[in-house]
Amino acid sequence: MTANLSAVVFSFCTGPLWAQDQMTLLLDWFDNPDHGPAIIAQERGYVAILDLEAEIIAPADPSPHLRLVAADRADLAVSQQPALRLQILEGLPRKRIGTLTATPLKCLLVVEDGPIETPADLCGRRIGVSAGGVEEAVLGRLRETHGVRTDEVERINVNVSLSPALMSGQVDRVIGACCNVELNQMDIEDVPGRCFYVEEEGLPAYDGLIYMANPLTMDPDRLRRFLAATERAIQDIISHSQDSGEIFARLAPEMRDDLNRRACGDTSPRLALCPAAMGAGRSARFEVILREAGLIPDSNPVSDIAIDVTAP
Repeated sequence: MTANLSAVVFSFCTGPLWAQDQMTLLLDWFDNPDHGPAIIAQERGYVAILDLEAEIIAPADPSPHLRLVAADRADLAVSQQPALRLQILEGLPRKRIGTLTATPLKCLLVVEDGPIETPADLCGRRIGVSAGGVEEAVLGRLRETHGVRTDEVERINVNVSLSPALMSGQVDRVIGACCNVELNQMDIEDVPGRCFYVEEEGLPAYDGLIYMANPLTMDPDRLRRFLAATERAIQDIISHSQDSGEIFARLAPEMRDDLNRRACGDTSPRLALCPAAMGAGRSARFEVILREAGLIPDSNPVSDIAIDVTAP
């Protein structure tokens, strides 16, 4: 199901036969359970019922997808709330308009029967990171919460090989692993892991995955309808998880494995029950974290970061 930007399109002949409003959604990576609500909304016809025809694209390279939205070459893109805030510093127009997962997915991951019992054991350990930016803010707050100095931690860039680096002993723990994926991957490999959830270790809760749009060119009415279709799909996933999982697996044969089956189950409770709802307080609190970490020059109003497309 995954291919290059010009090739992957989900199109289903359901719903009314008259001309429908067109829109494009860019995923942040290859198809995975995080994207379930958008794909189920399309397959079940919820998008078509609301007079929309959605093109859902899984890019071979996700790095330019936010720039494509800013350049008005797509209506929506899946992103992460913390990363979006840093990207706004580039000066490109983009705002959060909806939420896919209402909790952080990232965690501090360790081997379950290893020497790490609490995050305070960062001292003198090697920690694997996949990127800078937000992960540095997370790591900084963890150090502050548990009294560990910067020079007491050795950071090793492991790129996207988070759980392999941990299981092989290259690092003692990794930051930025997804609790719904890497934790299951380790269990399948018979190297059980343990997650320290960032929202339990000194960071405020924040939205994990969000929908992002260009506020200068977006069509609020189309986005409202798409969010309504997403909400209905989320209710399906929660109420009929097995049926939804089977649909998802049928559309993406590569998802028919134990890892993705487990990930689907762990992702469902984290989905946003009301994708259009905007948590202004949550966004403001995370602004403070990014500012204190030196990643943004100042805390900006939430209106500069997010917009409520459901407002009159």
